[in-house]
Amino acid sequence: MAINLVKGQKIDLTKGRSSLSSIMVGLGWDPVQTKKSGGFLSGLLGGGGGGADVDCDASVLLLDENGKLTAKENLIYFGNKKSKDGSVVHSGDNLTGEGEGDDETINIDLKRISPSVHRLVFVVNIYNAKQKKQDFGMIENAFIRLVDNQSKEELVHYNLTDNYAGQMSLITGELYRQGAEWKFSAIGEGASEPDIGSIANKYS
Repeated sequence: MAINLVKGQKIDLTKGRSSLSSIMVGLGWDPVQTKKSGGFLSGLLGGGGGGADVDCDASVLLLDENGKLTAKENLIYFGNKKSKDGSVVHSGDNLTGEGEGDDETINIDLKRISPSVHRLVFVVNIYNAKQKKQDFGMIENAFIRLVDNQSKEELVHYNLTDNYAGQMSLITGELYRQGAEWKFSAIGEGASEPDIGSIANKYS
């Protein structure tokens, strides 16, 4: 049974679970459905009955013990899908967010993560948000979940339920070291940064 977290909660992933070595981090979202009227708002958000055409991108920042992104290759996203040590692998870009389940996934081999990496921060941002005048008020049902790759058991599920209207990025959660253990924190904070480069600059 997965543990459902709320914003601000933390959980110890590996304590009492010594066999846990590889996890899948799934991130999902849906475009807000618009009403089937031909009104101005419907046209603005993509027309009758459908959702807005919003392209969200998931990424992960590998940070050092000071919370800093020390190298470009420590930013894993659709343009750099694999970390240098091979411990973090991105599934690739999903352009629509349509359909059930995870929209983008990131596989993490906990045993292979470089000792210099202390935190993995999971972010979702809207591609070309500024140019398209889009924000997370046009997205709903956002979540992050962690699955044990070996047993396929869902360990953690966190639904992001705040109102993120006006925000162009979401800090969904983070994995972090504490001694020999790995923990997960449900963050769920919106940010105004419009692209992954701007987000990375916050941590540089």
